[in-house]
Amino acid sequence: MHRYDPKVKVKMESFFAQSIKIALVVSAYWFVSISLVFINKYLLSSEDLKLDAPLFVTWFQCVVTVALCGILGVLAKLMPGHITFPEFKIDVKVSREVLPLSIVFVAMISFNNLCLKHVGVAFYYVGRSLTTVFNVILSYIILKQTTSIKAMACCGVIIAGFFLGVDQEGSAGSLSVTGVCYGVAASCSVALYAIYTKKVLPAVDNNIWRLALYNNINACVLFLPLMIISGEPQTIFSFEKLSDIQFWMFMCLSGVFGFAIGYITGLQIQVTSPLTHNISGTAKACAQTVLACLWYADVKPVLWWCSNAVVLGGSTAYTLVKRSEMKEKIQIEENAKAAIEAEKEDLLPQSDCRRVP
Repeated sequence: MHRYDPKVKVKMESFFAQSIKIALVVSAYWFVSISLVFINKYLLSSEDLKLDAPLFVTWFQCVVTVALCGILGVLAKLMPGHITFPEFKIDVKVSREVLPLSIVFVAMISFNNLCLKHVGVAFYYVGRSLTTVFNVILSYIILKQTTSIKAMACCGVIIAGFFLGVDQEGSAGSLSVTGVCYGVAASCSVALYAIYTKKVLPAVDNNIWRLALYNNINACVLFLPLMIISGEPQTIFSFEKLSDIQFWMFMCLSGVFGFAIGYITGLQIQVTSPLTHNISGTAKACAQTVLACLWYADVKPVLWWCSNAVVLGGSTAYTLVKRSEMKEKIQIEENAKAAIEAEKEDLLPQSDCRRVP
């Protein structure tokens, strides 16, 4: 008979609990991310609302984020054992240091929403799928980082999928050139934001939530002149549903989901890995596209679906290639370190440690 080993049971329960936790976090990421896209699409270009004020919608989301940061900061003070969040404290000097990144942040979220306003949810992923390509280009221009032939080949696949998608969207008669241009600008902004974030993080003690706070506070100010220049105040004040509770409910909900996506993204990376997060995001985009086609009853040709598959495949391949290269780099560094340690030991004087009885 086999003896009962309680350690095996504990390990099985621990593995099961960890698996459930990962599944819940990934599901939450999918739910929040997809819901945010659909809610924003409703606010930006719904026939029910007919509100042509994308900058106002984006500005309000920033206001909600700042308010939530303030609330969580207060709760963290009152319940330090249950809630961990940085203190809601504004330093003008830090705000100035973060300002250049905040300008990129404003461009990023504005172009994202403007792209979503002009293209359908089903095409949204392909429309702004060049982030990886711009990341490679800008990393070379700004950071002088080179990219391997394999990674560049993956970027070529993504570009091919993007142009095929644009062509098929045009063939279907639903192509918005303006939306595609906004999508390309959004891709460039996202890549630029990711690169410059590393430079600015030390100014906020490497705390991603403090960075989010300062970015959104700066954005609240930066959006005001942009809204005035674009003439949105007149559109807002003449909006028929300005006093409608349902409209403000959706506005607040978009702000809450916009805040939540930052937290749930970080949590997914924490409980899995950056690679798994990227794969999850790619799979989420696929599910989002299918859901959008079902929700809006869009019938797409085979080549249109092929363009999505090409972009998804190229993005996944790029992630796997970069992971393989990173592992190889770490292995080379470890081998070099081991060789240096061995060389140091060889150079040490050999002493006879034998004791004479």
